[in-house]
Amino acid sequence: MPGMDSKDDARHDPAADQPAHLSLFDERPAAESDGPEPGRADGGRGRRTRRVLIWALVALLVVLGGGVGALYWTANHYASSVQRIPDAFPTVPESAQPKPVPNSGMTFLLVGLDARSDVPTTGAEAEGPAWKVGAARSDTMMLMHIAADRRSVSVVSIARDTWVDIPGHGQAKINAAYSWGGPALMIQTVQDLTGIRIDHLAVIDWDGFRSLTDAVGGVDITIPKTIEAVGGARHWDAGTQHMDGDTALQYVRERHGLPGGDLDRTKRQQNFLRALMKQTLSSGTLSSPTRLGGLLKSVGDVVSVDDKLSNSDLYDLAWSMRNLRVGDVTFMNAPFGGFETIDGQAAVKLDRNAAAPLWEAMRNDRMVQYLAEHRTTSDVLGDSVR
Repeated sequence: MPGMDSKDDARHDPAADQPAHLSLFDERPAAESDGPEPGRADGGRGRRTRRVLIWALVALLVVLGGGVGALYWTANHYASSVQRIPDAFPTVPESAQPKPVPNSGMTFLLVGLDARSDVPTTGAEAEGPAWKVGAARSDTMMLMHIAADRRSVSVVSIARDTWVDIPGHGQAKINAAYSWGGPALMIQTVQDLTGIRIDHLAVIDWDGFRSLTDAVGGVDITIPKTIEAVGGARHWDAGTQHMDGDTALQYVRERHGLPGGDLDRTKRQQNFLRALMKQTLSSGTLSSPTRLGGLLKSVGDVVSVDDKLSNSDLYDLAWSMRNLRVGDVTFMNAPFGGFETIDGQAAVKLDRNAAAPLWEAMRNDRMVQYLAEHRTTSDVLGDSVR
């Protein structure tokens, strides 16, 4: 302090005895910072200590930065491998489509195909699923609603034989929409049926789930009752079975020998997806670089999404759902209204009165409340699946 002589050093301000403030942004001249610190006999050692701490921090930041960079590169690499579908959405006027509801979560239309052909898309590096008029009908349709708070997901299957109005084509089974007009007509048909605005499309290749299942080490699925072989269908023993990709594929494709036909088939597909999610979360897949790499590669081989879903959108969506657990995901069928033969075709009728509150709940992000009231219905996937 000013006015003190050397013999008063012991009575100077105690703050002077504290280590000097460490900063990576210290701009003092070298001559000033190189001098011994007042009141310290080890001024040089104090400087060296600070320098070691600073350079250790710098080294740590470099290492962490490299890790983040590697992680970003890996995520970007595999997100880019997810193929994009061009022109997936209807081009009808905005006034002819359901009005988006703000802050109401996100709704995907999942379309399952038995096989996926790939052709280069114009003006894009990725490839998208080839579609030709009349070449194929969609095998599976599911509406997947992700809640705005990302704490729950609801998946609703629409039977492929559901009899509906298809814009420009009259009435037919809903899976004909994909055959006649591709993803855009499929989305338009589902939007007209439900009044729900579709945010994104994902096309699933069921055949590709073989490799995805193997990537997580197989899945455990319980058959509640022995099912005898019927026609080309295989025999299934009652009990929990560990299924590899080939066996799981047989499980989700089969409908012969099931009392509910396609309705039971959709429940099997949902049961498989639930088992796959459970295995992914419990097998250490997400914490094992080797397993995670195999899983991400398999996802890119299995799923295509609309070209409005960017890599960053995929990152953000995955990150926002990081705390989701299997119990937070509910699967169900759209309310069943009976079977009917129409124009010589076996068709499924939708119970439109029962479906109306379901579509309203999904549209307004109120699925948790809806399921609390309807969880015991036969439409909701239970623990026991044929």
